[in-house]
Amino acid sequence: MHGTRTVSGTREADLLSMYEQIERKSMFPFWARENEAHDDIKQLVSGPKAVPFRWSYKEDIQPLLAESARLISTENTDRRSLILVNPGLAPRRATVSTLYTAYRQNDPNEIMPPHSHTASAIRFGLTGQQNFTGVEGEDITFLPGDMVLTPRDTWHNHGNLGNEPAINLSVLDYPLVENLNALSFKHDYQENGEVVRKQSARFQTEYSRTVYGVGGLTPRFVDHRRGGGDSSPMFVYRYDAMRELLYRFRDWDESPHEGLLIEYTHPLRGGPVYRTMTFFMQMIRPGEKTLPLKQTANLLVAPFSGQGAMTIGEESFPLEPFDTVAVPSDTWVQYRNDHAEPLILFIASDEPALRAMGLFHQWGRTAQGDLIELV
Repeated sequence: MHGTRTVSGTREADLLSMYEQIERKSMFPFWARENEAHDDIKQLVSGPKAVPFRWSYKEDIQPLLAESARLISTENTDRRSLILVNPGLAPRRATVSTLYTAYRQNDPNEIMPPHSHTASAIRFGLTGQQNFTGVEGEDITFLPGDMVLTPRDTWHNHGNLGNEPAINLSVLDYPLVENLNALSFKHDYQENGEVVRKQSARFQTEYSRTVYGVGGLTPRFVDHRRGGGDSSPMFVYRYDAMRELLYRFRDWDESPHEGLLIEYTHPLRGGPVYRTMTFFMQMIRPGEKTLPLKQTANLLVAPFSGQGAMTIGEESFPLEPFDTVAVPSDTWVQYRNDHAEPLILFIASDEPALRAMGLFHQWGRTAQGDLIELV
């Protein structure tokens, strides 16, 4: 009996010493330390995870945007944006594990210098009538509800051509690209051997709409190799066309889990505008409540107009214009609109990245509560 206790005590001391060495040598013991089944798996996947979270535009974002515009001058910085950091992932700069949302207020007649990066991005207008983005020689002035692409490795610059402040939000796949160790930036854009603050326009006004704005009809006499070659060559998607389509289908009742959901697509090959992320607008009609939906994709939900609410898991969040809500993967989501006007949502998703790896799935619950697989 005494010998058994000695052997046991020696083993415990040896185990403790081994675990200390493993940690000190930057390794992880992939086996169960307790009697609980699969404890090793739980340890392996116990890292930081995004949590459902809402940023209020009115209470959290807009006051700080105004303060940043007052205190931070473009004379000493090339950008002035607020990145939304998920509390579950902090201090990592990520709103969900693969994407981040950032807000920017541009003062009147303010133009930031050109830059490029390996992360793909979009810019979505919230306020102001003359938001500006120049992308690879196409000057784009955009309105609230318009979405502008800045594909990976394209030179682009942002600003405001109007006489009133303009606010927009961006979504980037920065966290995903950073995790792949492929993130890089370029500055000091040059023309004719000199660094310039604004790109010269090389394309006619409204080039994207002129060439790609008629679905099903593609001009063969233009070069479509824009945006890195694998992103959409249509650099601006106008809200007036999206809004018209949403209202055209307002009385359709085809998808009780997603309601009226319309995807922004690549005009030549169909499918998402980027290979890493995709974007939607969704209408939740007055009196509508969607059925529960869960998917392996992460979502960023930004109400554009109207009011409503969403439930993520067991937690309810109000939805007001220009908020952002982080929806981590594998969480149940429902939307509700108890108001007289439609609730319009702008949504970003990393669905294309998951599809490329065969990891995208969707599940729903019926009105009776039964679990069904949708994708």
